[in-house]
Amino acid sequence: MSHSAAPRLLGAADVRRLAAELDLRPTKQRGQNFVIDANTVRRIVRESGIGPDDVVLEVGPGLGSLTLALLEVTPHVVAVEIDELLAGLLPRTIAEFAPARAEGFRLVHADALRVTDLPGPAPTALVANLPYNVSVPVLLHLLALLPSLQRGLVMVQAEVADRLAATPGSKIYGVPSVKAAWYADVRRAGAIGRNVFWPAPNVDSGLVAWTHRPPPPTTATREQVFAVVDAAFAQRRKVLRGALRTLVPDTTALDAALAHAGLDPQVRGEALTVVDFARLAEGLAPWFAEAGRL
Repeated sequence: MSHSAAPRLLGAADVRRLAAELDLRPTKQRGQNFVIDANTVRRIVRESGIGPDDVVLEVGPGLGSLTLALLEVTPHVVAVEIDELLAGLLPRTIAEFAPARAEGFRLVHADALRVTDLPGPAPTALVANLPYNVSVPVLLHLLALLPSLQRGLVMVQAEVADRLAATPGSKIYGVPSVKAAWYADVRRAGAIGRNVFWPAPNVDSGLVAWTHRPPPPTTATREQVFAVVDAAFAQRRKVLRGALRTLVPDTTALDAALAHAGLDPQVRGEALTVVDFARLAEGLAPWFAEAGRL
């Protein structure tokens, strides 16, 4: 790609001009805050570790700030946008700012939580400034849907970033931490200030990076493991045996499963790794089968 054809990135004036074109009032409901700083989107792309061979999935591209930075590195980007106005404008912005890369850009006008397939080659990386109100469900949905994803970097609310990357034993370790760990090694990859957005959000933002790894070896299904995880954290203050009784009222089956997993019934869910949860679900297999559950 010749230098003259390299994508230009959006600055604050570009973002405001595009927003004015749409008469756009960013909505809290959809968690719309647009990045107006080119250095920030370049940093996100750099931290994500993507290269020219990656097929990148972006969710919530908005006005295209991050999209253009992704197109600087790879010609293959597929963006999922729920907002009709934004989805309508994005191809024009790509044509204006990254004409040499427009051919490899694909737009899907849809709700990322309801996407069941994507056009073109299977994505290898997810890089996105996720809508904050649905960031965890969107991330988990896409990790389940797209086993082709090898790595990713997402910007989310700072406390959500902490939770996703939390390890067993910490107070913030919970359902998102365990479910994300089923798919990947997850880590915090930095913080993002409020002043790089328009409008400036009233929360801090954090980056979460992850690398795909196979789920723990187990005969239990993912649905069974996740049901056990949900039950274990539904009442955080309860010890594991007490918390799981809402899911498994049969105490004999429950005690057998705890023994199978080599777990102390008095332990709390927040002390367990994803491997422990998988072994526990495996020990509950006979009960799941008998109860006709999952």
